[in-house]
Amino acid sequence: MISKNQLKAVKQLEMKKHRREQGLFVAEGPKVVGDLLACGFTARQLYATEEWQPHGAAPQRVTADELRKLSFLQHPQQVLAVFCLPEAPKASPEKGLVLALDGIQDPGNLGTIIRVADWFGIDTIYCSEDTVDAWSPKVVQATMGSIARVKIHYTRLEELLSHTTLPVYGTLLDGDSLYTQPLEADAIIVMGNEGNGISPAIRHLITRRLLIPRYHEGPESLNVAIATAITCAEFRRREGVSS
Repeated sequence: MISKNQLKAVKQLEMKKHRREQGLFVAEGPKVVGDLLACGFTARQLYATEEWQPHGAAPQRVTADELRKLSFLQHPQQVLAVFCLPEAPKASPEKGLVLALDGIQDPGNLGTIIRVADWFGIDTIYCSEDTVDAWSPKVVQATMGSIARVKIHYTRLEELLSHTTLPVYGTLLDGDSLYTQPLEADAIIVMGNEGNGISPAIRHLITRRLLIPRYHEGPESLNVAIATAITCAEFRRREGVSS
């Protein structure tokens, strides 16, 4: 049986302030929790119904009703875990394909971008300090476990991009077609805010301006997560062509 203190401790982690103070975050469901455990994340607490069969972990068994009280989901999924936040990567990128996110605000978009990065083998994402917190319950859930394999670092993007030796690509309305420009295997791809795109402070640090061409008059813009997937896919396709 869960106590009031246990319930309060979990619910507090919906807020970024408490996640940072305690160094903890919440993950839910067999897929997300299983991936985090498999990747070596430390679980402070596991709450699970009898349906969930742990792999080397010892959960506190709860009823379906108790799990609903703990959960941030509309439909709880067998297990909720409280994990320790991982140590963020500190070094600036020197090689490989890296994503940099400038002011992403929607949790669903960030979660999907993390999944996209995982799909295309991008293991590090640098986020501006005003990007939504990757360790919020909504983002963690939207990653479907990919957050276990992608390192997230919040930093001053302007400083990071000012000192990198890598080419800095960004999707801009005045850019040149993604499909005709040379794309480097070692690079930083900057993706901007949902409404305003890449901020002026970051825009002047873009060294390679790209455009995802629109093929007929219709939508004014692409969802940032979709744009990220298209861009990453083309970068990886070029690697395959050149190898």
